[in-house]
Amino acid sequence: MGEGNSGVAAVVRALETLHAAVGNLSQEYGDTLGIRRLVSDVARLNDDLAELGPPDPRHKPGPVPEELEEIPDVEYDASMWTDAEHEGFGAPDRHAP
Repeated sequence: MGEGNSGVAAVVRALETLHAAVGNLSQEYGDTLGIRRLVSDVARLNDDLAELGPPDPRHKPGPVPEELEEIPDVEYDASMWTDAEHEGFGAPDRHAP
């Protein structure tokens, strides 16, 4: 599989980094069940990536999702809601017909 596809190349680089990190853990922890599972998982991910093959030419890629913006969990300024209608009740100065 060619690495010309930037998505595939990014995954290849990530897996190489993960492989090296698991190797470092192996040096620290030794041959434990957890390390053997991590090594196996990285190998399986490499195998899965190799089996992808080229993208289906009929597939139309969707838009790239934008980065999520974190909204702080603080109270909004009450003046922001001045003249706003309350859902289900309408504006406070108007009445239903």
